[in-house]
Amino acid sequence: MTTRYSFGGDEHLFVECSEEMSLEAFFKSLSMAKGVRDSGIRGVTEICPANASFQIKFDPDIIHPDDVLKEVKAIEGAAAKAEPVLKTRIVEIPVFYNDPWTHETLMRFRERHQDPTGTDLDYAARINGYGSVDDFVGAHSGSPWFVSMVGFVAGLPFMYQMVERQRQIQVPKYLRPRTDTPRLTVGHGGCFGCIYSVRGAGGYQMFGITPMPIFDPTQTTSYLRDFMVFFRPGDIVKFKPIDRDAYDQAVEDVDKGLFAPPIREVTFDLRDYQKDIDGTNAKLEGVLHGH
Repeated sequence: MTTRYSFGGDEHLFVECSEEMSLEAFFKSLSMAKGVRDSGIRGVTEICPANASFQIKFDPDIIHPDDVLKEVKAIEGAAAKAEPVLKTRIVEIPVFYNDPWTHETLMRFRERHQDPTGTDLDYAARINGYGSVDDFVGAHSGSPWFVSMVGFVAGLPFMYQMVERQRQIQVPKYLRPRTDTPRLTVGHGGCFGCIYSVRGAGGYQMFGITPMPIFDPTQTTSYLRDFMVFFRPGDIVKFKPIDRDAYDQAVEDVDKGLFAPPIREVTFDLRDYQKDIDGTNAKLEGVLHGH
């Protein structure tokens, strides 16, 4: 990986660790961003992390742009020696696949889609080589996903599937964006999965919906009282397919303050993952279910 630096105006430095997303690029970006934060560079006012990159905001009246660049390049050298280990969480997210709400929405926008005669699930299953939607849902929910970025829309997670590159789900976004997407839609665009934290425009393929709120500015949801955004970069997500009855029950439990998503603390070691991806994923799922 070759790190690229570029200035945006007088107050921003953009650091791109790789042109392609990977867990290796994420860890390098995470380590560098943490190094910048911990070093307390005088004049740096904000650090905004992304998938395999991050942006620094600085005050040019306090520090010259060339000095910012010099400091960050020095941090890159130290970050290369950092241990690729992350203390994080694994969480189970229930998903009602092929639900009536995303189905109604996707049918209203078929003229903007690559396959106007099918559904988003039909299209995704076919272009990824699966014989049926059920097989595709099994692949989508069968392996965990790594949250590489939170943002764009408040609380929206970008998730990267934790399988070998050749097995990763790849689906293009809509040809033209929609003007509507149901809140808590589970979608996919390119190599990234996401959950729409709020209702609004969008372009990712729509696979289903979760009853689990992930953004609550009122902080009344039982598990969002300490922080209005659920996800953090580095979280690991395991999707659980549910039916309509389970979905309705979960919505009711959320409203009553009784819904408690399974969340477990876990240590993720990139080196162990690279040596045995399926074995690492099995261990993570074992931690999730208390095995």
